[in-house]
Amino acid sequence: MELVSIITPSFNSEKFIAETIQSVQNQTYQNWEMIIVDDCSTDATVKIVEKMALLDNRIQLFESEKNSGTGISRNRALQKAKGRYISFLDADDLWKPEKLEIQINFLKNNNLSFTFSFYDCIDEQGMELNKRVEAPRNLSYMQLFFCNYVGNLTGIYDVNHFGKIAISSIRKRQDWMLWLTILKKVKSAKPIPESLAFYRIRENSISASKVNLLKHNFTVYRTFHGFNLLLSLLCIIGFLFTQLLIKPRYIKTLKHRFKLF
Repeated sequence: MELVSIITPSFNSEKFIAETIQSVQNQTYQNWEMIIVDDCSTDATVKIVEKMALLDNRIQLFESEKNSGTGISRNRALQKAKGRYISFLDADDLWKPEKLEIQINFLKNNNLSFTFSFYDCIDEQGMELNKRVEAPRNLSYMQLFFCNYVGNLTGIYDVNHFGKIAISSIRKRQDWMLWLTILKKVKSAKPIPESLAFYRIRENSISASKVNLLKHNFTVYRTFHGFNLLLSLLCIIGFLFTQLLIKPRYIKTLKHRFKLF
């Protein structure tokens, strides 16, 4: 059973971090290490993680000396990772119990080096929002170029194939740049066509997300891809077209709603 390294940056996550860790501990696939890098939290996050790590030596906590953003935290965790597989889980999201087992089997049975899955959305209180985010069944680089279909909490890649892929230090959209780096090498990716995780939508992120998303995407086109101003603006138009007309096809409405915890 191959070791899976789980990369988790944290910052002021005291309300959610215990549930996040528990969702990892509840995995049917038990050969994992969870590397949590705390980015100078001012709440009880560190104390909660320390307490849980004392009872489970698969949980490792590292504290940053200064607040540097999730990209730096993920890279520090990546440096500590010893697993063949690298996966990602933010400090407020959750995995379903079979997540790792299904993904590892899917990778091995299909001779793949990267995969991801669908995921469901919950609110800050842990209530389901009746929304499932899906993705193209054969995701190409160009599809990913105009829309990030890969939920960060679902992505997993094989270090034996890619090596450890450094995360961008840009504060936003680092996961998108990581998946683009991977897709540029493998050309296309197959998702597991079922929901394996819960993405938590935070109340303080809903209102500002749309405008900021455009700014962050523009930065990706300008900085990561190195495009000039005009080409970057054209890419943003393509992104808007995808968001308005194509991505909604992959947002499914569920019929049930219940509190997870």
